[in-house]
Amino acid sequence: MGRFLVRKTSGAARLRELLRGPEPVLAPGAYDALSARLVEAAGFPAVYMTGFGTSASRLGRPDVGLLTMTEMVENARRIVEAVEVPVIADADTGYGNPINVIRTVQEYERAGVAAIHLEDQVAPKKCGHMEGKQVIPAEEMVEKVRAAVAARSSEEFVIIARTDARAVEGLEAALERARRYREAGADVLFVEAPQSEEEIRRIAAAFPGVPLLFNWAEGGKTPPTEYRLLRELGFRLVIFPIGALLAATRAIRQLLERIREEGTPIGALGELPRFDEFLDFIGLPEIRELEARFGGSGG
Repeated sequence: MGRFLVRKTSGAARLRELLRGPEPVLAPGAYDALSARLVEAAGFPAVYMTGFGTSASRLGRPDVGLLTMTEMVENARRIVEAVEVPVIADADTGYGNPINVIRTVQEYERAGVAAIHLEDQVAPKKCGHMEGKQVIPAEEMVEKVRAAVAARSSEEFVIIARTDARAVEGLEAALERARRYREAGADVLFVEAPQSEEEIRRIAAAFPGVPLLFNWAEGGKTPPTEYRLLRELGFRLVIFPIGALLAATRAIRQLLERIREEGTPIGALGELPRFDEFLDFIGLPEIRELEARFGGSGG
């Protein structure tokens, strides 16, 4: 059955099954439907919708809280429709107070997302690996988490609570916040931007048996960490938010430089996917099959 006709099972249920598995769930970041399909085609069990990449691709601007909830949900919906694996999505601060969080959860869930993460930054937020972040009082975030848990229509939908307090209040305060968010009902904890292997180990040691997310932010404040260590420490979900975005940026720059220097892309054609190969990848054969079955090739 093709993607246009597929009846999807619950992505949230599948994600929970993966989180109970023996290995960490690796979820590279996608910023649009095409990058999401590339993640899926590479064999990964889940896709992460990056807020950083969404802001960069939709606005050409940095991740500083410029996108609205509806813009983020629309991108998430397009990504969900493009793939058959669970999608984990950035939901920033929840876009307001606990009442706003209720609508945020409902909209993401209706879009078919399997999980969202909510953070305790002051709005407008900043990328978790930028300077100048501020956090709201812990008790306010506790109420947001409680509201998120109450708002979901399915208990399978995964609520991930993120704290950005490491950069503002220190690691111990961040760990205490995470404990409170877990008590408020968060399914997964996300302590953003530890700055050393020792801090990564302390996060893992503080929450034995609790599902933890590790943000493998390419070039960010957290040191590059081997998969072996993350597995050993028990992290259940690992996201790679911007690697695909950075790789695409480099590749596009290189192509454009060749065209500028040589006048045409002739010299670069051997480095690009073939046109017919790309059409196959994005599903033209399925469209042809549907045209033969139902018509629709005419005007």
